[in-house]
Order: sequence, then structure tokens, then C-alpha cells
Amino acid sequence: MRVEVDTDTCQGHNRCFTIAPELFDVDDFGTAVVIGDGSVPAELEDKARLAEANCPEFAIKIIE
Repeated sequence: MRVEVDTDTCQGHNRCFTIAPELFDVDDFGTAVVIGDGSVPAELEDKARLAEANCPEFAIKIIE
């Protein structure tokens, strides 16, 4: 599983960062960014799905 953030769509609510700081960070403009290459360890898959479900702009995509 991998996660991606559409930085053009992200409005900087940063719910993903709050839910899964192991997977997401925030840039200097408040936009969410993926840490590393976006690969999600098995133990963090539930957090990745929760972050996707809680994004108001649907800027987070999960690729299985």
C-alpha cells in the first residue's frame, strides 16, 4: 500500500498529519506532504485509511 497527497487539492487542515504523523508531514505553507516514498508499513495501514477518510478535500489517495 502507498499513500499520495494531491497538493493542489489540499487546503491545509492537516487532519492526516494529526492522525498519522508517521506517514504525513506539513510543508512551510501548511500543505500536507507524504513522508518518504509513500509506502505504508502493514502496521500503519489502518491509520492511512483513517487519514484518507478524514480528509475534507479528498486530497489523500491510497494505492493498493
